[in-house]
Amino acid sequence: MERKKIKALLELPLAELISKADEVRRKTLGAKLELCNIMNAKSGMCPEDCRFCAQSSRHATNISRYPLKSKREIVKAATRAKEIGAHRFDIVTSGESLSKNDLNKVIDAVKEIKERIGIAMCASLGKLDEESLALLKNAGLSRYHHNIETSPRYFPKIVTTHSFQERIDTIRAAKRAGLEVCSGGIIGMGEAWDDRIDMALILKELDVDSVPLNILVPIKGTPFEDADQISPTDAIKTIAIFRIVLKDKLIKVAAGRESVLKDFQGMAFMAGANGMLIGGYLTIEGRDLSDDRTLVEEIKRTWTA
Repeated sequence: MERKKIKALLELPLAELISKADEVRRKTLGAKLELCNIMNAKSGMCPEDCRFCAQSSRHATNISRYPLKSKREIVKAATRAKEIGAHRFDIVTSGESLSKNDLNKVIDAVKEIKERIGIAMCASLGKLDEESLALLKNAGLSRYHHNIETSPRYFPKIVTTHSFQERIDTIRAAKRAGLEVCSGGIIGMGEAWDDRIDMALILKELDVDSVPLNILVPIKGTPFEDADQISPTDAIKTIAIFRIVLKDKLIKVAAGRESVLKDFQGMAFMAGANGMLIGGYLTIEGRDLSDDRTLVEEIKRTWTA
């Protein structure tokens, strides 16, 4: 889709833009709704300088810091994920990458979860090579998560300790290893609309399978702690643009949906989203599960009406 046509969509009345995005979702995906639950399996102590992240050792944030959790703890968390209705469980670790020893521990956990629990498995373990990613796939992992965060133009303004290209390289390695890829980013970090459009177009070119859209939650102690939150309208417009550009890809609303969209979260699913994270995030709590169950039922009713 040409950039000029995408930018023209932003000039449409919000209701018309939402309608166009919802039509794309209905035609390409129907009523498919995917729920994910994530586990912060290794927290804090990260040497990277991502300006949005509470887990960077460069920021003075008040979070729990711990090494990789045990296989028993990871399997227990996967069991809970299935119990609360998640379709996928994602093991997430802080840091640039994992040591060989920690990677082997994650591989063992993935194997046991696939054998005992039977939930679809994802992992977000930082920068890995194709060989390591293939080992994860052989253990039962089906999807690897690695966000590009924003556009290549804006990326150096939020991260300086690694490059945008390194993230692209990991995504391509995961694809070569035969894994699906989950990759998206964060909006509301001061980027322009052109940056959001670039992000959507790059994700389309990479042919990723799932796109999580986070809305910045300013965390005390990070460089973005005093950032102004974007409006609910801008968040909804972004979701709609991503749906129109990405057609049949999963688009998941993640962190920030509670604090920015508040009582208008249902609009995200009218504007093209067809997935969300439930049960909390890495360093911040999510919504009460009963509220999300109610939201899921409302979405299903709206989609089948």
